[in-house]
Amino acid sequence: MAGMPDRAYLQNVFSQVDKDRSGFIDARELQSALSNGNWTPFNPETVRLMIGMFDKKGSGTISFDEFGYLWKYVTDWQQCFRSFDRDNSGSINKGELKTAITTFGYRFSEQFYDVLMRRFDRSNKGAIFFDDFIQCCIVLHTLTSEFRQHDQEQNGTATFSL
Repeated sequence: MAGMPDRAYLQNVFSQVDKDRSGFIDARELQSALSNGNWTPFNPETVRLMIGMFDKKGSGTISFDEFGYLWKYVTDWQQCFRSFDRDNSGSINKGELKTAITTFGYRFSEQFYDVLMRRFDRSNKGAIFFDDFIQCCIVLHTLTSEFRQHDQEQNGTATFSL
């Protein structure tokens, strides 16, 4: 994946995103700076998840150093997304999503891919855009991590009770 851009470049980007000049970036500022390539605002839930991943203080904002890591994270996801967008449509269709998720090591039923499409295709056009693709992957990672904690024998089954 891509390396970290030089510090001066990142400082320039950070200062453009930090609209209130607080020295920190909040979800609103980050959302206005991100593009998913289809002229719609970046999904606020995805922005919130990403801020949460890099906000080490739990303040709801990220510092310049945390922004550097978030920048690399988004850039790496962008390269990943483009590699699976085989038809260069700027979105991931069900077949491309299945290829991506299978490449990540997941094995799901056809019905589960339908569920993922319904959940992450906000346009209802059979297309998942960049921001929702990131969110889908974060959610899958979180769910499988939680599941593994309950899969005592590591055999793909877990028992839950209410």
